Amino acid sequence: MTQEWRWIRSGYGSPAYNMAVDEAILTAHGEGAAPPTVRFYGWNPPTLSIGYFQKAKEEIDFDALEREGIGFVRRATGGRAVLHDKELTYSIIVSEDYPGIPRSVTEAYRVLSEGLLLGFRKLGLAADMVQLESEEDKSKYESMGSAACFDSPSWYELVVEGRKVAGSAQTRQKGVVLQHGSILLDLDADQLFRLLRFKNERIMERMKQQFLRKAVAINDLLRSVGQPPAGLAQTEEAFLAGMAEGLGVKLVPGELTTYEQELAERLAEEKYGNEEWNLRR
Repeated sequence: MTQEWRWIRSGYGSPAYNMAVDEAILTAHGEGAAPPTVRFYGWNPPTLSIGYFQKAKEEIDFDALEREGIGFVRRATGGRAVLHDKELTYSIIVSEDYPGIPRSVTEAYRVLSEGLLLGFRKLGLAADMVQLESEEDKSKYESMGSAACFDSPSWYELVVEGRKVAGSAQTRQKGVVLQHGSILLDLDADQLFRLLRFKNERIMERMKQQFLRKAVAINDLLRSVGQPPAGLAQTEEAFLAGMAEGLGVKLVPGELTTYEQELAERLAEEKYGNEEWNLRR
């Protein structure tokens, strides 16, 4: 019998609230108070999120954020800076001891990203999971240390039409795996790089060109193969079907419990909406 997981379609949320909901579901699931969950959401306003380990003041231009009306939040997961705008953001929350979830982070990433792979294929794109085993593989997708997320490879890289499209990050807490990431419909690399700090223009330009060689959005890819661009609804449908198939589960529409909702509101206020958390490094 097919296992049932909860699917939540949250719509647009504030930066602090989006991150708080992911953590609230993780906590509730760890306590046995919520089922494994796949969630789709968007960002209002468009937001720059940074990884848990990044140094906010050194790497981010806060004046530029304010000028361009961009929100800001630190994630609980690692990785680099991501500009969340024209995208579908997903999160998957499941217990570490759920059948079929590998112990190793990289293997779990491969399993949980299977649904992403299928989602891209359902949009008519050639998607593959590349195992970065050789030094040659790694150098092909390697970063020169830019703060932007899409150029830091894991052992498995999700590559669509030869380029990286979904930036995903993972954390494990309380016996639960949280993986979340961006499925880009459109990408404004110029804006992203305006929000980051660099020693000089030349370095910024070099990093941006390198980023653009690797990172690409769904609609750029669709246009390059002669297909019409995809809207949010079509993308969501493709990835919902892909996730269910990739995880081998039935995704049943659901809502946050009262407990999760209250916990998320508290976390948004006390943690993710708080400078102490966001500027802690």
